[in-house]
Amino acid sequence: MTTSQRDVPAHPVAASPPPAYRRWVMLGLGTAAQTAAFAFVYGMPYLIPALRGQEGLSLAQAGVMVACPTAGLLLSLYAWGAATDRYGERWVLATGLGLATAALAGALMVHGLVALGVLFAVAGAAGASVSAASGRVVLGWFAPEQRGFAMGVRQTSTPLGMLVAAVAIPPIAAAHGLRGAVLFVAVLSGVMAVLTALFVVDPPRAASGAAQGEKPENPYRGGTLWRIHGASALMVWPQFTVGAFGLVYLTDVRHWPAIAAGQLMACGQGVAAACRIGAGRWSDAVGSRLKPMRLLATAVGVLALALSVAGGSVAVVLLVVLCGLSASTNGLSFTSVAERAGSHWAGRALAVQNTGQNLTASLAPPAVGALISSAGFAPAFGLAAACAFASIAVLRHVR
Repeated sequence: MTTSQRDVPAHPVAASPPPAYRRWVMLGLGTAAQTAAFAFVYGMPYLIPALRGQEGLSLAQAGVMVACPTAGLLLSLYAWGAATDRYGERWVLATGLGLATAALAGALMVHGLVALGVLFAVAGAAGASVSAASGRVVLGWFAPEQRGFAMGVRQTSTPLGMLVAAVAIPPIAAAHGLRGAVLFVAVLSGVMAVLTALFVVDPPRAASGAAQGEKPENPYRGGTLWRIHGASALMVWPQFTVGAFGLVYLTDVRHWPAIAAGQLMACGQGVAAACRIGAGRWSDAVGSRLKPMRLLATAVGVLALALSVAGGSVAVVLLVVLCGLSASTNGLSFTSVAERAGSHWAGRALAVQNTGQNLTASLAPPAVGALISSAGFAPAFGLAAACAFASIAVLRHVR
């Protein structure tokens, strides 16, 4: 059996290649919907000055507010995935983004930690619909030999959402206050709710026993999906170690000016987006998602170890390359999960995948920050390397 045959599930997400123009429209809509949701969920840190100045919140209280959308997202991901499997992608996307818009609109009319926190959590919970449904839209409309590339493009929505937030929210908040910034992300969400309701078409589903009244087989029997979930969660650790503390490393250890350090890290995010697309295309060419994932994890582990002992300009180059490669496996793991889960389980499987990754993303910054404060950057980069190598061990013998 070839690698390509092993990697293609018994019940693929799409039964036959759709018209080319429709595939690319669905890819664009799925990526844009995710970008709009992430501009709010991951753009909250840019609201901290407005929250402190206009709402009178302490830095600790503002930090709690920043965590509210992510907390809501984690609590609702699986429910949205199950809804996607049952009702389809189009209305889950439109409903979720519409509810997020309503919650953000409500936040324009309230004040205080509790009221704003609840509404921001509701908006994050509603926006979680995009994480499950938009991935299914993309994967459902692309043939197996194109899914890696398509998912790589769709996965650029994370850095794109953060980029939109970084560029737009600070000046809007400075000119129009907290309400102006919240109105901006509400409008983004509302526009995408309308566009998904009007133009998203649920992908065709492969025929299966379920169509004849038989219950689809549970893809979690055997544990392979759990191993992919675990490996991808481990790969989030080096990604967030570099992404969250790369700027601090440049300013505190390499003594770069903050502006220059920020510009270099922005370049690193650009490399990350390119690596996600490139990794997806590579997986299409070799007919495997997990073989490239293991090789990229090996490269991440080696580079992280090298960064822990490097100095000077070599360390700076390693940091930028590691920023890109550490993010390169996201699309590969998502594609593999959806393909293996099949059309009747993909929404729930992608929700579990998102939950594991977001939990790691929540745990990594405080833990790595504490490690750096007590022992320095070398052990932090060493731990990132260990997580990358551990992910390879988790995927051992998985085809």
